[in-house]
Amino acid sequence: MIDEVPESPALETPASDDLLIAEAVVEPPPQPENAAALKAVIEAVVYITDEPLTPEQIASALDQPLDRVKEILNQLIAEYSAPERGLSVRELAGGFKLSTKPEHHESIRQFVKRLQPPLKLSLPALETLAVIAYKQPVTAPEILDIRGVQGAGVLKTLLDRRLIAAAGRKNVLGKPILYKTTREFLIQFGLSSLAELPTLKEFEELGRFALAESDEAPAASEAQPASEPPQPEPVSSDPEPSEPPDVAHDDA
Repeated sequence: MIDEVPESPALETPASDDLLIAEAVVEPPPQPENAAALKAVIEAVVYITDEPLTPEQIASALDQPLDRVKEILNQLIAEYSAPERGLSVRELAGGFKLSTKPEHHESIRQFVKRLQPPLKLSLPALETLAVIAYKQPVTAPEILDIRGVQGAGVLKTLLDRRLIAAAGRKNVLGKPILYKTTREFLIQFGLSSLAELPTLKEFEELGRFALAESDEAPAASEAQPASEPPQPEPVSSDPEPSEPPDVAHDDA
């Protein structure tokens, strides 16, 4: 005798409204790292531009919805309005710009007055500094051998600017002073270490690139058709004789 198998209950098909709600719940929320990255990019864009940027310009450049850009701008305005922040995102002429807060202007003005003037070096000073940077520690006679000219005054200038410093004495006849670059040198030239100095191979590539550009310029000018110079007007070889002046003759 065969046992009857009970029929399984039929699965109920969910209603269309329930299906839409389920799909909405399953959709993943926006990635927080993407939102954070977009916020960081908008902050950087507002910082680097000289003119105030409108939300429409930012949304168009970043290919983002305008409402989302406006929301992030409002978030930045609220964050920078905190008293511990020295900058503020201000709305100017319909755009947004990152600037210092007005209450700190006097302190900033006093600070700027005490800053050192920008670094300006002559060509001999740059040449000497380059020799020291790549050959350090190096002595003044060794620099003279490379450059071919005396550089005592240049060395003094570099020492006064704190771009180089003494690094002991070389154990040879006369014990000349050794020179090396300083931390100020790295700061002024935007280097984290001497390992970031361009190599000789990079200098050669830059030289070839500059030479190729200089060769292309005359070639381009030669390729252009030269305009014909204006033809001079013909000059008659036999000019018309001028009439002799009237001479009065006395009657005999």
